[in-house]
Amino acid sequence: MNILVDELPNSIEINGREYGINSDFRFCLSTILAFEDEELAFAEKQQIMFVNLFQEIPEDLQEASVRALWFLNGGKDESSAESEGMRLYSFSKDANFIFAAFRQTHGIDLQTIDYLHWWSFMALFMDLGQNTTFCELINLRRRVKTGKATKEEKAIARDMGEIFNVPEYDNRTLEEREAERQFLELVGG
Repeated sequence: MNILVDELPNSIEINGREYGINSDFRFCLSTILAFEDEELAFAEKQQIMFVNLFQEIPEDLQEASVRALWFLNGGKDESSAESEGMRLYSFSKDANFIFAAFRQTHGIDLQTIDYLHWWSFMALFMDLGQNTTFCELINLRRRVKTGKATKEEKAIARDMGEIFNVPEYDNRTLEEREAERQFLELVGG
């Protein structure tokens, strides 16, 4: 799939059948925001993904999950999706910075645009200007997390407080979270 010459997908094939998908970036971002929500169980996150992405929920939910993740990863299998091993941004926490960066870099108002395919959104997202607050924040987070930050940069990061910190995903089940909570109660944590 080449975004320059191929038509972007508006359906996903599952077990030989085409299922229409909601390919606008808003549906995909709503799905990702659900996965960032620590209050939701993994099963709830998956249900939100099915409802947001599929126009008709497929019968084979396991394959639907694999294909939905393929779509959210821009046509890459989950195992081949590039990852730095550290989380540098959050669509929920950094929403204002991302919105402003789209406006500054591409002249796109994400509130008023009628439709933007998810893969187009991601291509533009990966090319947000280095002079945006969002990209400067990402670069600072990267330098701090890799140990390459100066003393001054570390001080700036500390002074930023919650704006700087990006929590890692917690994909534990509700049972696992409850077991941890009970354990911490027992040991006085």
